Amino acid sequence: MKRRPWWITLVGVVLTGIMLFPIYWMINVSLTPQSDMRKSPPDLLPLTPTFEGYEKVVSDQLPYLGTSFVIGVGTVVLTLVLSAPAAYALAKLRPRGGNALSFALLIAQMIPGIIMAMGFYAIYLNAGILNTVPGLILADSTLAVPFGVLIFTAFMRGIPDELLAAARIDGAGTWRTFRSIVLPVSRNSIVTVSLFAFLWSWSDFIFASTLNSGGKLQPITIGIYRYIGNNNQEWNAIMATAVVASIPAAVLLILAQRYVAAGVTAGAVKD
Repeated sequence: MKRRPWWITLVGVVLTGIMLFPIYWMINVSLTPQSDMRKSPPDLLPLTPTFEGYEKVVSDQLPYLGTSFVIGVGTVVLTLVLSAPAAYALAKLRPRGGNALSFALLIAQMIPGIIMAMGFYAIYLNAGILNTVPGLILADSTLAVPFGVLIFTAFMRGIPDELLAAARIDGAGTWRTFRSIVLPVSRNSIVTVSLFAFLWSWSDFIFASTLNSGGKLQPITIGIYRYIGNNNQEWNAIMATAVVASIPAAVLLILAQRYVAAGVTAGAVKD
């Protein structure tokens, strides 16, 4: 086996270090005392670390984090409920107009979020769901559902028809086949769609600032935005907020990466 040249590994390490440096600097600043912020040059390591910023996160930002978690879970549930059955119909039931619908979903993915937010604002104002958590869940789902349908459709088309035919021979109807056969086999696609739906809702700022800027319960993106505006000198607290807000996304990406990369039908049919 031919060994990879050392300089390729070195270049990879350098590029990785460059990309990860902003994250390191965010953690470094979050641990730096406020009195050391104006040092020139700044310390590359927090020589006298402090957790004052994280204490302020606990006291000021926990409600925003809790709201973001509720919105993220709600978006995941609504996305799965809508996209999985729709994808099963497109992939295996093959209704008329299915190709046109798939094309429409691709077009929906190209619409800028700010344009959708402006349209939602007028609808929400008339419907009375402006500045509410359910309204934000619904808005975030409009980004995740088209993506979810496309991902589920691609995965479910790879499920062997023989597997579904065997279920029908055993007396299973369409819904039972979907619930007992298709969904368990599609575990990896479920994790993939859930992950991206949660990350989109967790990091959303456009819908949050447009549709929920005056609500009592607001997500962490609004919390960070307002915290910067009200405390633009307390950078250790601002960076601590950013670090804490990044932890759920990082943990989910680490835990779900093997499911995202795995094949959806692996082991579904024995030879």
